[in-house]
Amino acid sequence: MSKTSAAKPDPLETILRPGQSIALLKHLHILTADGRLNQDTRRKLKQVNHLLQFIEPLITALREGGVAPNIVDHGAGKSYLGFLLYDAVFNGRSGSVWGIESRADLIASTAALAKTLGFERMGFVLGDTAGAANHAALPSEVHMVTALHACNTATDDAIRFGIAKNAPYMALVPCCQAQVAAVLRAQHTKPTSALAALWQRPLHTREFGSQLTNVLRCLQLETAGYQVTVTELVGWEHSMKNELIIAKRTGKPNAALQEKSRLQLEAILQETHLTVLRERFL
Repeated sequence: MSKTSAAKPDPLETILRPGQSIALLKHLHILTADGRLNQDTRRKLKQVNHLLQFIEPLITALREGGVAPNIVDHGAGKSYLGFLLYDAVFNGRSGSVWGIESRADLIASTAALAKTLGFERMGFVLGDTAGAANHAALPSEVHMVTALHACNTATDDAIRFGIAKNAPYMALVPCCQAQVAAVLRAQHTKPTSALAALWQRPLHTREFGSQLTNVLRCLQLETAGYQVTVTELVGWEHSMKNELIIAKRTGKPNAALQEKSRLQLEAILQETHLTVLRERFL
């Protein structure tokens, strides 16, 4: 058969995970009723499936250690991650998946869909991510915290939640880090060090603020005794918010490394005049 007459492969085949439920993807409106995938949903599915590739080995490690893992997803939205995660590694197996979301309509719709699908160990909690650590509906023992494109400070809420719960793992894809940039922007008329040139112009303020936010988050996690890995989630053509932070609680924290990270964090806050945000990162 010539190259020009050869059938083109279904683009879904390059995106779907083995055994991934087509019916679920239609329920989530990632696929249309006739099985089509538009550009926006293709990017969304690709991002979630790539994240699952990082998360699944961690869940396997928990189960091999005799744990029935409880996963809590912050800023769950329509719970794409929660549903696809449940379908991939929880359907018929031990553990539970919980979503925290502040919009009541999304909680109602996702809870109804979970019931329709028979996903009995999925739970949904209406509330602000900032106060989630004290929410009585959530399991007392949490083994992994996730956040996929949780906007602005919601990722920080997820980190504090994970630390408070002593969660063994966190998998975080931050988005829209505006708070640090806003504080940097307010300093334009203030005398400061030569480093201020890094955030002097609006575009640099936004980009440097985003980069700095994630650096501070990594140092915060290290200070709390986590081993931190940072990598790209997918290619930049699929998402500009592409940084994946994976944190693993070590069996015996290294006090010297924790103190080093704490001192680095303090020094950066001082040098960039961000001490007003100290409580958020320390």
